[in-house]
Amino acid sequence: MTYEFLQQYWWFLVSLLGALLVFLMFVQGANSMIFSLGHTAEERRLLINSTGRKWEFTFTTLVTFGGAFFASFPLFYSTSFGGAYWLWMIILFSFVLQAVSYEFQNKLGNLLGTKTFQVFLVINGIAGPLLLGGAVATFFTGSNFIVEKGNLTNMAQPVISHWANASHGLDALLDPWNLVFGLAVFFLARVLGTLYIINNVNDAPIRRRARVRLISNTVAFLIMFLTFLLFILTGYGCAYNPSTGAVSNVEFKYLNNLLEMWYVSIPMIIGVLLVLSGIFCTCRNKEYNRGIWPTGIGVVVVVLCLLLTAGWNNTCYYPSNEDLQSSLSIQNSCSSEFTLRTMAYVSLLIPFVLAYIFYAWRAIDSKPIDKKEISEEEAY
Repeated sequence: MTYEFLQQYWWFLVSLLGALLVFLMFVQGANSMIFSLGHTAEERRLLINSTGRKWEFTFTTLVTFGGAFFASFPLFYSTSFGGAYWLWMIILFSFVLQAVSYEFQNKLGNLLGTKTFQVFLVINGIAGPLLLGGAVATFFTGSNFIVEKGNLTNMAQPVISHWANASHGLDALLDPWNLVFGLAVFFLARVLGTLYIINNVNDAPIRRRARVRLISNTVAFLIMFLTFLLFILTGYGCAYNPSTGAVSNVEFKYLNNLLEMWYVSIPMIIGVLLVLSGIFCTCRNKEYNRGIWPTGIGVVVVVLCLLLTAGWNNTCYYPSNEDLQSSLSIQNSCSSEFTLRTMAYVSLLIPFVLAYIFYAWRAIDSKPIDKKEISEEEAY
């Protein structure tokens, strides 16, 4: 395992965690439609208990994604999580709001009322995907930061990177292309949420409403995603020269990455077909309720390939709009070879963790949830 291989390997693992996180945001997508899918208190409780079975998977993946980034690419972690902290704090606060809402909405002594906590779930369902999508979009559009590694010798203030303005990440929300991708992730989460509800909730009125929402959210997602994809494929990207360490803007960089890395572009095309097939089969056949699986797998593959395009092939995955030479690549922002190698051995346990998640998922979803279950058994 060479140092270069370890850098590529860990970018793949971080990208895979990011892809899994996007898929698991079906929880947020479904929660954003609590009041449109559930017209009665009983129906809303049915929806909340359906997503309540899975919200911990999403939260755990988010934390693991951040931890993996910190361990393998610490300079990105210190630059983005340390510099753009207002953006990340809002994201984390919305997820904390979600956890509190699940646990306390029907507890004795709830002074705010059940509906208040349900509104909090809707807020997380909107803010979570939208802001995370906007943060990920900066992998392509860039952010306003400066990296000065020489500051390590400054005993008074040994800070390598700092934000170039006082917004500390909120400026990302002013870039319209970040908002476009954020909206794409938001509508994708709603598409996944409707597919999950159709599969997991055994209630005819809710499933009927979910199928209607599926069509409108799919159209909105495709418009936003294809617009952003066209923007990055026809625009500039930051290229990193491993020999000199210099960074330069290259036209059609991401398009060239896909053309040169056939092992990324082919799975991406297959993933797109899987996404569309799950949606198409669900819309075409009212008895079909397993669309979440082909679409979900397709989403993981597409997002994985998109992130690989942002980081592989000597590409700066975090461009700096303030100082081009401060842009981060997997070569200039990664941990030491010893750290990456040691963590690579630990990563061999990942298949066992995935096997446990698969087992727990099947045990939880042994049968679709219905009104009888939430009335007779412990429920949120």
